[in-house]
Amino acid sequence: MKQGIKKIMKLGVTGGIGSGKTSVCKVFSVLGIPVFFADPEANLVMNSDENIIRELNKLAGNDLYSEGSLNRKKLAALIFKDQDLLKKVNSLVHPVVFDNFKQWTEIQDTPYVIMEAAILFESGASKLVDRIATVIAPVEERISRVTQRNTLSREQVMERINNQIKDSERIKRSDYIINNSENEMIIPVILKIHEDILEHLYS
Repeated sequence: MKQGIKKIMKLGVTGGIGSGKTSVCKVFSVLGIPVFFADPEANLVMNSDENIIRELNKLAGNDLYSEGSLNRKKLAALIFKDQDLLKKVNSLVHPVVFDNFKQWTEIQDTPYVIMEAAILFESGASKLVDRIATVIAPVEERISRVTQRNTLSREQVMERINNQIKDSERIKRSDYIINNSENEMIIPVILKIHEDILEHLYS
């Protein structure tokens, strides 16, 4: 292995709701690879950036923060029924999240880092990473996982699935595929991806 890397490589991990991106990223974390979770970061930004708070209320036409923090259910109900509003909200939030990711990456000291994002392609975050891994799972398993972990109904989960790009499109644009169905073992696949990236960086 050659010592020294000019810049930290960035791996994007994406997949539809309930595909198991978080489980996959936990394995990478055990391998010592830091993970930037874009969705929680976006939530943090929407609850702390005064400009975004003001603009979100303006777009929604009412106070989304009447309970002290962003009412995510109220926002979701608005944006999942209005594609134009969804685009406007994303154009507010995504640039701030992307800047935070760049700053976060600069202080890491690992060979590569990960950005986990459900809408990696839709948001344009795919342009910030060097390689992409897509996590897939059967739709019924995804619905079951999501309805078990929170209060969303089957219909609400399907609404979100239909608002995201199809797995077939993600697969076409990805370097790695991780099948996270219940009868598949993900650890050997993740180890292979990890080794492939390190081999690329140090060869």
